[in-house]
Amino acid sequence: MEKIKQNPLVKKVGFNRVVLCCVLILMYVLFCIASPNFVGLPRILSALNYAYFLGFLSLGVTFVIATGGIDFSIGPVMFCSALVSGYCLTSYGMPVGVSLIISIAVGLLFGIFNGYLVAYWSVPPFIVSMASMNIAKGVASVFTKTQSVSWPQGASDQGWFRKLVKIGNIPVGLFIFIAVAIICAMILNKTKAGRYILSLGSNKEAVRLSGVDVKKWEMLAYVICGILVGIAAIFFVGAYTTVQPGYGDQYNNEAIAGCVMGGTSMAGGLASIAGTVIGVFIIALLQEGILALGFTKDYQLIITGIIVIVAVYADVVARRRKN
Repeated sequence: MEKIKQNPLVKKVGFNRVVLCCVLILMYVLFCIASPNFVGLPRILSALNYAYFLGFLSLGVTFVIATGGIDFSIGPVMFCSALVSGYCLTSYGMPVGVSLIISIAVGLLFGIFNGYLVAYWSVPPFIVSMASMNIAKGVASVFTKTQSVSWPQGASDQGWFRKLVKIGNIPVGLFIFIAVAIICAMILNKTKAGRYILSLGSNKEAVRLSGVDVKKWEMLAYVICGILVGIAAIFFVGAYTTVQPGYGDQYNNEAIAGCVMGGTSMAGGLASIAGTVIGVFIIALLQEGILALGFTKDYQLIITGIIVIVAVYADVVARRRKN
């Protein structure tokens, strides 16, 4: 094991990421063996459809967790963004492009709201996110009058936005997702904002005493998360058609699981965008594999919960050894 860890390529890529890639490949092979109909492009494209919106949620919450915070409102806010923007499109006749911008704007507003309360009012992130989760559900229900919203199909003139997800069998969404992930990695690892966000998770008080405006940078993490949640809503409606009020909670744990599994510490101060991307693909493949084997999504919820516990425990053990 130590020889593998000391391998130059493994050290450059990261041992944890190498392990995750191996897990991803092994999972795909096992699902193909267990279910012959899992082999083929349709299953891969279906898993990718799930990975896109979940991936943007995970990228967003990575910034928040890096500060030592948490956001359990990302799923409901995604649905709120999709419902409000979709209702503007179908009921008020707004152009598709404007509706997509509204989706991002709704996510941004919740990001500003959460970030301001956490950073400037010192309200615990857990409380803020739980409140935002309920507010998002309420706003979506009131705005749409508790009705579901169906976005235009790809065959219609207004369905052009679905090409953001795929054109024929070409997974366009994959290229967009990877591009956004690279931008997020650059922000987190190569910019002053990213360094301060990570520093907040390591030792917030020390950063404050050094003269840094910690409130501004902490709020920025939630704002970035809000924008990515709004983008996630676009890819959700691009892959699926109908959005119903009152949903979204189930995606919180999956997004956080992908993030934590990828090497982002729940204690803050340590984050990996590349790890998050691989973690998201594992969650998406797990979801598709479970359905292919004939099980219900409830089994995925159980497995995802176990993944979160194991990943957090592994992080705790690693920190103890380092200390």
